[in-house]
Amino acid sequence: MPPRNVDVDSINVAESECTSDEVPLTFNVPDRKPPGPPQAIVWRNVVWFSWLHLAALYGLYCIPFASPWTWLWAIVLYVVGALGVTAGAHRLWAHRSYKAKLPLRLLLTVFNTIAFQNDVIEWARDHRVHHRYSEQDADPHNAKRGFFFAHIGWLLVRKHPEVKAKGKEFDLSDLYSDPILRFQRKYFLPLVVLMCFVFPVLVPYYHWGESLANSFYVAAVLRYTVLLHFTWSVNSFAHLFGNQPYDNRINPSENALVTLGTIGEGFHNYHHTFPSDYSTSEYGISLNPTTLFIDAMAAIGLAYGRKKMSRDAVFRRKQRTGDGTSGFGFFQSKNKTD
Repeated sequence: MPPRNVDVDSINVAESECTSDEVPLTFNVPDRKPPGPPQAIVWRNVVWFSWLHLAALYGLYCIPFASPWTWLWAIVLYVVGALGVTAGAHRLWAHRSYKAKLPLRLLLTVFNTIAFQNDVIEWARDHRVHHRYSEQDADPHNAKRGFFFAHIGWLLVRKHPEVKAKGKEFDLSDLYSDPILRFQRKYFLPLVVLMCFVFPVLVPYYHWGESLANSFYVAAVLRYTVLLHFTWSVNSFAHLFGNQPYDNRINPSENALVTLGTIGEGFHNYHHTFPSDYSTSEYGISLNPTTLFIDAMAAIGLAYGRKKMSRDAVFRRKQRTGDGTSGFGFFQSKNKTD
């Protein structure tokens, strides 16, 4: 988190402003699994993810034979890809919690393409639906349908009809008005092939003589798969395990392990309580590299309009609806699923 003397643009956001039309505060529905229609398996996705995980296991085998430079390259790609999701698709475009000038929007779109987690417009739309209808039929990865569904299962079956129906209600004009996002969406498939797989392979192959196999399975496939799982952990672990110092009436929780793997997205009880806060976490907590990145971009004039909840509003909310804990939870479960 930024130090106390950081000049945050909109630090005193009233509690009543903590949500927008796209992502209002939601409360728990009864702890039951929604009946819903029969799940239709998307076999194309099943085959893709099965191959991807087998290839990632082979990538683990390749690690001892790869150059340390290849390991470092994979880590760099992991971090920039994660920033494309956290600082880009999530905080900038899905929640509009800060604003970015053209060079930063372009950079974050490139980072997001390296991450390969759907184009920004689709990602942001699904995330807005998730916040408005959290743990309901319209939630794309409803945690009340179980851990596996929330983690990866939602990508292996057809979307619940409510997800599609509610998704059509959202105004996405702010996303479609950005020519960078329109370009990414139009040419998404060739762009992700180039940026997520080809580019990560060619750099180690040509610059330090790494084998094509090690470059592909370590820097591309393994790195990509690990980032996917940590991103999914926000939907699964952070919705099912942890403590709830801000609002104990909702599923999202604070989870340290998720924060470590997602460079700052594990403060999930705070985030669902105050979704418009650009830092997704309370001041005083420093384990949020994404926030530090945004602050760095603001320092050089590329980011501005950062929204931040006032400390007084956060304190009052904790007193009123929090569970009385502080800091992080790990694997505490409050029987949030049947």
